[in-house]
Amino acid sequence: MFTRRQFFTIGAGGTTLLLLDRVGGSVRTACAAIPGGTLDPLGVDKYVTPLLVPPAMPRAGEITLHGGRFTDCYEIAVRQFAQQILPPSYPATTVWGYGPKVAQGEPRIFHAPSLTIEAEYERPVRIKWINELVDAGGNYLPHLLPVDQTLHWANPPGGTAGRDMRPELEETPGPYTGPVPIVTHVHGAVRVGDESDGYPEAWYLPAAANIPPGFATRGTWYDFFAAKALAKFGVTWGPGFAIAQYPNAGRASTEWYHDHTLGMTRANVYAGPAGFYLVRGGQSDLVLDARTHRPAVLPGPAPSRGDAPDIHYREIPIAIQDRSFNSDGSLFYPGTRAFFDGVTGPFIPQTDVPPLWNPEFFGNMIMVNGTTWPFLAVKQRRYRFRFLNGCQSRFLILDFNRIPAVEVWMIGNEGGFLDSPVNLTATNGNRLLMAPAERADLIVDFGRVPKGRHILANVGPDEPFRGGAPGVDFDPADAASTGQIMAFDVMHAPGCDHSTPPRFLLLPPAPPPLREDRARALVLGEVMSARFPDAPVAAMLGRSRDGEVELLTWEDDVTENPQVGDTEVWELHNLTGDAHPIHIHETLFEVVNRKALDIEASPGGQLPPLVGAARPPEPWETGYKDTVIAYPGEVTRIRARFATAGQYVWHCHILEHEDNEMMRAYRIGPVQRGQPT
Repeated sequence: MFTRRQFFTIGAGGTTLLLLDRVGGSVRTACAAIPGGTLDPLGVDKYVTPLLVPPAMPRAGEITLHGGRFTDCYEIAVRQFAQQILPPSYPATTVWGYGPKVAQGEPRIFHAPSLTIEAEYERPVRIKWINELVDAGGNYLPHLLPVDQTLHWANPPGGTAGRDMRPELEETPGPYTGPVPIVTHVHGAVRVGDESDGYPEAWYLPAAANIPPGFATRGTWYDFFAAKALAKFGVTWGPGFAIAQYPNAGRASTEWYHDHTLGMTRANVYAGPAGFYLVRGGQSDLVLDARTHRPAVLPGPAPSRGDAPDIHYREIPIAIQDRSFNSDGSLFYPGTRAFFDGVTGPFIPQTDVPPLWNPEFFGNMIMVNGTTWPFLAVKQRRYRFRFLNGCQSRFLILDFNRIPAVEVWMIGNEGGFLDSPVNLTATNGNRLLMAPAERADLIVDFGRVPKGRHILANVGPDEPFRGGAPGVDFDPADAASTGQIMAFDVMHAPGCDHSTPPRFLLLPPAPPPLREDRARALVLGEVMSARFPDAPVAAMLGRSRDGEVELLTWEDDVTENPQVGDTEVWELHNLTGDAHPIHIHETLFEVVNRKALDIEASPGGQLPPLVGAARPPEPWETGYKDTVIAYPGEVTRIRARFATAGQYVWHCHILEHEDNEMMRAYRIGPVQRGQPT
């Protein structure tokens, strides 16, 4: 077990880094308070609203590239609107979301989470991402949520000279109230150029009429990437928008898109902008039936463009997020550090504690596809559900045990299909752990489930996850609120289910592992306040240099620089008390193994030695992934090939960590001529 009570000093700067202290007994750490806004989750009715199945995003058109290749084109805007997230008896909630600015003869639906982009293998998708966070008069809309100006963030008020920096302050600032920057990242996209990846410093403000004088209207890397996009694709960026192109050259998989603005991702994504991006086709999408060696039949249909109304879908993307609300229906997100651990100041610049940033946040209600605790009517058939953990900090443990006689199989994760189907009912107690940003492609068989309402539960913790089992190593989520996700209303279905039983599925093989060119020893750390006891002030990434731990900030020089075509093993040494979901942009990777660190044997500032036998990846971690759980007190090894030259990032996908230094730039290949420094 671990505690946040032992620290040591690294380097001349005297940085205090959390290390693990192995103790017996219970887990004791500081964690976020579960209460949220003024709306009590126990008073909110459950299972009164049907689950929204996200429609397919309408295209703006298509173009033909040189050589006759077709490219699907979209114009997608981010707007502010009201949405009925809570049951109909409650007020609507003001949110942000993506939607089609231009649609070929189809409705222009804006929703949070947003419509699903359907992509085909090796058929490029070009998207004009537009920031329309303006009112009817064309003036900018301020943020819906508190934004801490003491972090290393986009910082538009700093102007061109001060943008993308941690500002120098003489007094503690209040929340940011200016125009909102955005930049969109397609999470899981591979072989995508850095100009299209959603780099955190490539943000842009809306083309509003009242941008304050002196504000930077675009991030440090925006102009450089605009020039690259013009040279590569012949497209021109302009005020309030950027144009990205995605080659869809990876495996058929479940990807998703969301905002990625420097130091503001937690607030921007919490406000709503996110959606699924599904890649289909190619050899990696060819599933066979072991009985006939002919193509298998997976549950369907899935939503597609031009669908008629009232289709009963049997392939459904499901985004699970946690939120808190006020009694007027508005979103609640903490606007003071005191919400987390009671620290009331003084704050930066008088001390080292940010005034608004919370190290983690756990909403006290569960929202699924934009509705709190919905229900889905299903037949006694097999269904394919593409689950996404879209929570800020919360690790979910999906628990199907309240659905009698259900059988659950996992067939894919972030990087596409697994090596073989995994029977979660038989091998994992009908449960599945999902970290923030992880996806799970499941086949859920309701064929023998009795008619009636059955609940999908969550037994993950209402606090930071550290590994272990619910009820043994931590308390499960509150059974009356965050311990429930959604309901399945099972109906009788006469006749046969013509989909292939999962046990007979032959999944397409993943590419074989490549020769490793090098290994990198990387570090996950947490910095504690020098003023307030047991108060985290930042989460950080770093490396080991000759056994010495070196923590690095966002502004430090790039230290991870694989060459184009290299295959590397990244060894993630987690020296914190919590598990972290680590995401690497541009590439997919294999989970190699995990091994314990001997924390007690480590002198201050030294990388702990390894101890014990290596643990192989879990069965549902086979194939390729883009997000991996790095457990506390362990090294997690992943193997990745880096194929596309450019500037990218790797980071923790606990959004509160990502926004406060737990993100680092990395570069594939040489420095680009003319790139920002």
